Amino acid sequence: MSKMDNVYGEPKSNYSAKIKIKSTILFIWFLLLTLICLVPIYILIVNATRAHVDIANSLSLVPGSSIGKNFKYLSDTPELKAVYNALAGYKNSVFITVCCTILTVFFSAMTAYGCHVYDFKLKEVSYSIILLVMMVPVQVTSAGFVSFMSDIHLTNTYWPLIIPAVAAPAVVYFMRSYMKSSFPLDIVEAARIDGCGEFRTFVSIAIPMMKPAIAVQAIFAFIASWNNYYTPNMILINVDLDKRTLPMMVAGLQASDKIKDYGGIYLAIALSIVPIIIAYVFLSRFIIAGVALGGVKE
Repeated sequence: MSKMDNVYGEPKSNYSAKIKIKSTILFIWFLLLTLICLVPIYILIVNATRAHVDIANSLSLVPGSSIGKNFKYLSDTPELKAVYNALAGYKNSVFITVCCTILTVFFSAMTAYGCHVYDFKLKEVSYSIILLVMMVPVQVTSAGFVSFMSDIHLTNTYWPLIIPAVAAPAVVYFMRSYMKSSFPLDIVEAARIDGCGEFRTFVSIAIPMMKPAIAVQAIFAFIASWNNYYTPNMILINVDLDKRTLPMMVAGLQASDKIKDYGGIYLAIALSIVPIIIAYVFLSRFIIAGVALGGVKE
């Protein structure tokens, strides 16, 4: 076995060379993907610090010195006050997004827990229906949804933006797949023998064990709700500026013919992605912990 030290029956030197080549190719590929994802964000942040004239004339990767001027433009320009209010936009978007994220991950985890733990008639049929709902595009049901909200007088309110977050088929699918691989049913049986109630078992045992999956889906749900422009634009039809979400304000900022300062527009867009970065920073450690936990074998 001195010359044939690997499971494929190849010389050790050849096998090591193939591993190095594959590792190099993967490293280059992931580096390219990272650059594709991060370069546009970096350019956005750089342009938020540059003046309108500099942005219009050239592309630069070096930050400018006009961020204070751009902040002053966003806060003091009269034309902007009719379409953009950062504090009101943050308040409204944070409220809607946090509520949607909590409802999505909690009730999706509960649904996945029920589908995984309990045996009942039509169990697979019910789960299949959930998956079928996942395949229906939002645009197909949007007209009926808006009409129904209008009939029950919920347009121009936040309820139609928050309550539907309870039903998230894609999150249920991910949660159930995670539980099938990482949540043994023996734990539930042991909790029942100890006299633990069903809901307490879910809250005290299932949710802590599902932290990595919940963290991943919380990030996705937070980003989806925060960036959601389509549904709020249909529901919040005749509301004041102080009740609009931040994506609605940014869209109005970009669509306005009276606002021509690229530096101010880039700064407004950059401010809108700050909560997403903060959410990822706080929740990413759970994702890393989940990956490390999955790599440990008993």
